[in-house]
Amino acid sequence: MESKQISRIAGTLIFIGIIAGVLSVVPSVEDEKYLEIIYLNKTKVLISALFQFLLIPIFIGFALILYPILKQYNSILSIGFVGFRFMAGVFQLIGIIVLPAFIILSEKYTTGINSNLIFYETVGEILQLSRNLINHLGVIIATGLGNLLLYSILYKEKNIPIWLSTWGITGNILIMTASFLILFQLIEVISTEYIIITTPILLQEIILAIWLIRKGLRHSKYYVDNNINPIAY
Repeated sequence: MESKQISRIAGTLIFIGIIAGVLSVVPSVEDEKYLEIIYLNKTKVLISALFQFLLIPIFIGFALILYPILKQYNSILSIGFVGFRFMAGVFQLIGIIVLPAFIILSEKYTTGINSNLIFYETVGEILQLSRNLINHLGVIIATGLGNLLLYSILYKEKNIPIWLSTWGITGNILIMTASFLILFQLIEVISTEYIIITTPILLQEIILAIWLIRKGLRHSKYYVDNNINPIAY
């Protein structure tokens, strides 16, 4: 498969991943009254779980499709990139498995007797903490670290403009920072602060996808042969 074709597939996967990511959000699980509303919104929760599951082959597929190109420049970092994507996929799968437990717990909570409410609330807090550790720490950190390896290769080899690689590195550092802020309850997932912190990487991925589809990855020799400044390219 040619580099141009590989790049187009990778760019398309980014767009599909963004759409699936938006549809995979589960607002009711993040709500303060999650135990009261999850069961009432169980269909939406299950649909979100389906899109979360679709994210797994999309994320891993993105890494695998780029690996043949990336390994030519740095095999160790390339393997690390793919490895972190698989790790993120495992965390993602575990997070999906937890969602049905929320539905069952919410059903018990809304139909249970008063003496059991404290028990359900305690179990709910444990489930929420577990999900936060899995999704906002496991998935995001694994994905972010893998992306840092990816952009390290792209930056060094100038396969894409330097400003785009730098933007990717910065954006991934920001979103990993946001994960720790969520974990320590300094910000909420559904909040203005989180949107501000994560918007840079979202915009960067959209531009990267367009770049891959239209121009594809370039070898550093391409810039020399064509007398192109990689910063402006």
